[in-house]
Amino acid sequence: MASRYEENIFSVHVATANHIRRRDEENDTMDASLTRMKVTPLRLAGLASITPEVHGDSRGYFMEVFNKDTFTDAGLPFDVVEHNQSHSQKNVLRGLHFQYDPPLSKIVRVVRGKAFFVAVDTRKESQTVGGWEARELSPETKELFFIPAGFATGFCALEDDTDIEYYFNNHYNPRGETNIAWNDHLINISWPIENPILSERDAGAQSLKDWLAR
Repeated sequence: MASRYEENIFSVHVATANHIRRRDEENDTMDASLTRMKVTPLRLAGLASITPEVHGDSRGYFMEVFNKDTFTDAGLPFDVVEHNQSHSQKNVLRGLHFQYDPPLSKIVRVVRGKAFFVAVDTRKESQTVGGWEARELSPETKELFFIPAGFATGFCALEDDTDIEYYFNNHYNPRGETNIAWNDHLINISWPIENPILSERDAGAQSLKDWLAR
């Protein structure tokens, strides 16, 4: 059972959150100091970089990683259905993977190590199909990468013991998921490593041209 002190603290947080929401509605703006995270659209439509506001002192820090209202206000409606994690050694490359049935959007972040994370536009009717965007993610930057459905994703680990967290808005369906070759010449990603460590599945992935012809 919560103590009276804990109940009071909870009430203060609820009142503060309601006040912030009312101010946002009145001002019709996204103030990073109020929403506690900054959402920045990237070059390819739909992709976004999320930078949390970090509250730190000599003890450590606290930050908000996900806020449904903030994402919705930024035009990125998202419900977390699955929360997964991968662990990779340096030079491991995973990708390029995507799920089309049901369509799957994701948010990714690195909680240990460092990764070069890529999103590739595989939307068949998109004017930027085959275009890609990369972010270098690490616990130091604390950046989150929002990737909507229709993008294939992949990464290479730049350090040993790299841990990546994934937030999915749909359940994983292996029957509705596929992959594209990490070194597809039409996409031409500038990977920062040579001779990556690949799974057998990723080494034999289809080309972007094959996917578009399906």
